[in-house]
Amino acid sequence: MRRSPNRNFTAFMAGRYGADALGRFLSVCGCVCILLSIAVRGKNAFFSAVFSAAALALLIWCYVRIFSRKIAVRSEENRKYLSHRNRFLGSFRLLKSCFRQRKDYAFFRCPSCKEVVRVPRGKGKIRITCPRCGYAFEKKT
Repeated sequence: MRRSPNRNFTAFMAGRYGADALGRFLSVCGCVCILLSIAVRGKNAFFSAVFSAAALALLIWCYVRIFSRKIAVRSEENRKYLSHRNRFLGSFRLLKSCFRQRKDYAFFRCPSCKEVVRVPRGKGKIRITCPRCGYAFEKKT
């Protein structure tokens, strides 16, 4: 009796880390480097070679992580990546949220701790107390 190819791969991947967010990021960066290498191939051979080498390195790193048996180490790498990504994207999420609510609320930064404070629009000059540090300041809404 022959095993199906799907079962063989499942058995091979047992105990290995697999794909995660960092792996997807590395593979996308590798694909972008391949596209850049193709785009500059006729214009500059040096940059084409650099992008090709970078793509190869990124894709090898991606597959080494996928097939790795060091699950704790790979999961810690992914956790660090997600922490950096969320810190970077958090400011864009805040801007998007502020933009959606701009008709109903005014947004101010606390002068003390730089926390963004949301207050209702159209209330005139009000005293705002920061929920994070307790610093009170006055602003016109």
